[in-house]
Parts: sequence; C-alpha cells; structure tokens
Amino acid sequence: MATNGKVVPVRPVVEKLGELSVSEQEVSTSSSPSTSEPSTPGTPGTSSQPQYNFVPFEPHPGYPKPRISIVNRFIDQPREIRVAVIGGGLSGILAGVLLPAKVPNIKLTIYEKNHDFGGTWLENVYPGVRCDIPSHVYQSTFEPKLDWSDQFAGGAEIRDYWQGVAKKHNVYQYARFHTKVEGLHWNDSESVWEITIKNLQTGGTTTEKAESVITAIGRFNAWKLPDYPGIADYKGVLRHASHWDSSFDPSGKAVAVIGNGASGIQLVANLQPSVARLDHYARNPTWIAASWAGDVRQAGPQPYSDEQIALFKSNPDAYLAFRKDMEDKYWRRFNTFFRGSKDSTELRSRFTAIMHERLAKKKPELIKHMVPDFSPNCRRLTPGPGYLEAISEPNVEYIRTRIRRFTETGIETEDGAHRNVDAIFCATGANVSQVIPFPVVNGEGENLQDVWNPELKGHGKSDQHKHHGFPYTYLGVATPGFPNLFFLQGPHGTGPSGTVPHSAETQLTLLAKILRKVGREGIKSITPSRKAADDFVEYSDAFFSSTVLTDNCSSWYNGGRPGARIHGIWPGSAGHLTVVRQNPRWEDWEYEYLGDNRFQWYLGNGWTSREADPESDMTPYLKRPDQKVELRDVHESWWNWP
Repeated sequence: MATNGKVVPVRPVVEKLGELSVSEQEVSTSSSPSTSEPSTPGTPGTSSQPQYNFVPFEPHPGYPKPRISIVNRFIDQPREIRVAVIGGGLSGILAGVLLPAKVPNIKLTIYEKNHDFGGTWLENVYPGVRCDIPSHVYQSTFEPKLDWSDQFAGGAEIRDYWQGVAKKHNVYQYARFHTKVEGLHWNDSESVWEITIKNLQTGGTTTEKAESVITAIGRFNAWKLPDYPGIADYKGVLRHASHWDSSFDPSGKAVAVIGNGASGIQLVANLQPSVARLDHYARNPTWIAASWAGDVRQAGPQPYSDEQIALFKSNPDAYLAFRKDMEDKYWRRFNTFFRGSKDSTELRSRFTAIMHERLAKKKPELIKHMVPDFSPNCRRLTPGPGYLEAISEPNVEYIRTRIRRFTETGIETEDGAHRNVDAIFCATGANVSQVIPFPVVNGEGENLQDVWNPELKGHGKSDQHKHHGFPYTYLGVATPGFPNLFFLQGPHGTGPSGTVPHSAETQLTLLAKILRKVGREGIKSITPSRKAADDFVEYSDAFFSSTVLTDNCSSWYNGGRPGARIHGIWPGSAGHLTVVRQNPRWEDWEYEYLGDNRFQWYLGNGWTSREADPESDMTPYLKRPDQKVELRDVHESWWNWP
C-alpha cells in the first residue's frame, strides 16, 4: 500500500479467490499535506487504492446464455466524474471543500473569471462595503473564525476569511482563474457538457468537457450600468458600485448615487460626510431596518474587544454558546413573511416609527416619500446604519423624479432639472432575473436563456415548455430538458430565514448525493421530470400567495418585476428547506444509463473491493461494548459498509 505520500509496490492481497486478484502495480497516495489517514475503498482517494481485476468463472454450458456480459468492476468503485463548478465565490469555495470529500472519484474544476476566490467580496471595494449579517453568522458551519475584528465585518475581512477556508482545504488546486465561461452545449452522443471558456489574460477561447456542471455564479455578480440615454456622453467619473475605482477621492466633489439597494444605501452613508454635494436618485421607497434579527447595526465600526476575542479563543464552550445564541435568531423570523401575521404587523409598525424618528429632526418632509406602502420583507431588508441621517443633511438632495438622460456634465430628470456632478455611481443592482448570463444549449437546441427569459414568455401550453419566462426549476436544483446541469444558490436557493453559508452547505450535500448516485450506478444523464418541476412551481405559487413577497414591490425575489412569480427564495422556512435536502426524491428524476440494462454497470462483478483485501475491516458496524450506539445512525453512513 502507499503511506506518507511514498510510492510503495502493491503486493497481491489475494493469491487465489476464484479469479479475483489485485494487479501488480505501483500506486501512490496524494501528496496533499491534508492526507493523514488511508482512504477507505469507495471513498474519496479511491484512485490511490489497488485496482482489482476479476475474470468470471466458466459459465455452465447448459445454462441459458445471457444477453449481457458482466462488467469488471466492484460495486464500491465508482467511475470518475468530471464536474465543472462555475464561480469561485462563497458557494464555489464550499463546493471545492465539500464535493471532493463527499463524491468519490470526482475530477473537479472551478472556473472563476477573477484572479482569486472571493466573489462579491473580492469585487466590491466601494466605501463602507460590509456585511449586514453578523460576522459570526456569515461563516461556514465547520470553519469558525474566533477573531472577527468587528460585529459586522468589512468586505476585505470577509474576503480574507473565505480565501483562508479555500487555502486550508486546498481548494486552489481545482481553480482556473482568469477563466470566463462563455457557453455550455450538451453533447448528446457523449453525454457531456462542452464548456466554452475564454482565458481573460490571453483572450484565447477553448472547449473543455465535463459530465456534470454546477452553476455557482451568484445573484449579484453580473453587474451592468443602467441603459440611460446619453450615458456614453458623460465626461466625468462613471462607475458601477461593484466596479469601484479605489483611486477616486470624493472629497469636495459633487457626486450622484443612483439606487437605494444595499450598496446604494452604504455608499450614500459613507460618501456624504466628505463630498460637497450628493444627489441621491431613489425612484422607489424602501424599508430601512434597525437590524435583521435584533443585532443592531450602527454607523461606523462595532469592534469586538480584545477581551471578547480572548474569551472566544480560550473557552470553546463560551464561544459555542455565543454563536448558537446569535445564529438561532436567524432561524426564528420566518413568521414576519406572512401577510397579516402579528409579527409582520408589529415589524411594520416598529420600522415606521424608527424611520419617522430618524428623519423628523432635519427633513420631516421626506417621511411621506420614504416609508413604503408594501410590507417589510417584500424586498430584502437593509439595516442601513447612518443612511437616513445622511440624506437628512443639507448637502444631500433626495431625488425621486425619473432620470430622462445623461449629459456630458451630469443628469437631467423628467421635470427638466439638470444637475452637474463630478462623478456618478450606479448602485443599480445586477442580473436579478437570475437568467444564466451565457448560452446553455441542450441536445434539442434549446437555450436555457430563452426558456427563462421573461421577455419570451410563452402563451400556449406547448409554447410554455420552451419559454417559461422565469427560472423554471425543480426544487431550485435542476431544470427539465437540461441533463446533468445543477444550480447552486440560484433560484429558490435559500430560505427566507436561516443563513446563506448553511444553505449552500446543505445544497452541496444534496448535489453530492446526486453525483454519488450518478458515479456509482452507471447513470450517464439525470434530469428532473417536467411533471415534478410543474408540481413544484404550482406548490410555490400557492405558498407565496399568502406572503408579503407578493406585495407590489420590485425585488430580486420577483426578478425586479412587481407582481411577477416569486423565484428568488425558497417556498418555506430555512428549516423546511434543510429537511427537503436531506433525502433526494429519486422518483422525480429521469435517467439514462451507460448500458441497455440498468444493473449491468451498477452491480458490476458481484463483489466489493473490501472482500478482495484480507486486511480490510469487514465489520465496521461492530463497536466496543462500552461505546454508546446512536440507533438513528446505524447503517446510515454512506462511506462505511458492510
């Protein structure tokens, strides 16, 4: 066997067991420093195990001749599966950690257009960028950071944390940076996705193949400037918030900020003290929350003390209690999403009072324009510390009139007013429709972009299968007609409660179960049925109808289209979503197999690899007499058999 990364000749472990033997070959383990224990047959690292050969016994001459032949493989030795993950943000990093651990014989590639991991936290460097969720909540469940500097970490610290997770778990070995995916095309004859990629350093384009593709492109990644008339004529500094120029000094300048989403609110609060004048264009009102779940956000830093950090590091029980208490609150706010509920009504009253109080001192006239007519949670809540105070200052003009056009020197609104500014910053969001930003073409020539495009919504029953006009999925995981294509933290990807990292982890665990099934059972393609997807959409519509998400507001929950179908969030609580992801409903999927007989490849030669190795543990189910056995776990570990 191979130990400590050294190449050791593998001796035959079976001299004569029928015609079952291990091949005489040299096998080396991974040189990864994280490899500390030998792999169990059938688990990640299997490629470094002995490859056993099997020659069937002589069949009985009088027995009916079978139509199929026996495939020479052990049932616990899955085939290699090439899996491409598109995106290296939080979800892509977690994919690089969890999938290799959970999917035997996976060959993983993570395509990322930027120079490093980090996603939105790598790209967004505008003044004041930080998470509005507490730092100790916005982290992986299995990699706690005990020394967060602030209760609500800045973007750079969050970026460093997730890159640190990637380094610790050697995720960089799977990364292809400066690589932009420009299209996917399903090759039906080979049952693979042909991936068109562009090297952003050289400009060269190539095609690679993978049996499965997972999109992890994020909700707020594909930023774009708004399409206002004359925008190309403007001569000043023009930037999207997600494309900030760190060399720009706003001191003493006249600037405009367009948009009052999370980034726009943070920009206004942080630019106002230093600029000479700030024009804030906000067409629609939005709720400014005191906090998400009772963790109050204040303007400016909210650092942890050295004593608190020392306690977290020295007392694991105290840290666990602190973290559980903080995170628990994010699982218990679900009732505020239901129209007319006591919690929703109280939330509206509380937020209204807070906004009145913070505006009444200097600009009470703004109150009637700021408080929305829709319920809180119709749009994602934004604490916005310092925002209401900023727009109350005399150097800020809050402008609700629609923009008519850009000019060389500024912005003209529909009332004819023209305002000259030195710089314009567009905090106008990204691709909230969640339509994939590149062509995804199946074997029938259908492009998923067209299927989901709201501008191409079908009218007749037959046409609706080709043009749904919204992200049509099965459980937010996959979509009919597009084999071996999976979505990570896309449509219906997270619950209204809970945390984003936990949700990404549970979705990856579900995808790992699907990939394990594909790898072990000789499945060449797996696709959700249309009936299953239709039933899920019907259920979602029924569920969302009684929630405030269907109030008349524009949000990424409805793709920025008031009254449109809700698809940006899960139809149920985060706990509900977690339970759904525990056990795949295999009956909702359609399969194609490597052979004509579905069991030919799967059942293989009738043996397990452990039985061929006299040194293997054939009785892992037996425990010490004094060891407590959790009955719910008995025979439940997928990697441990018989």
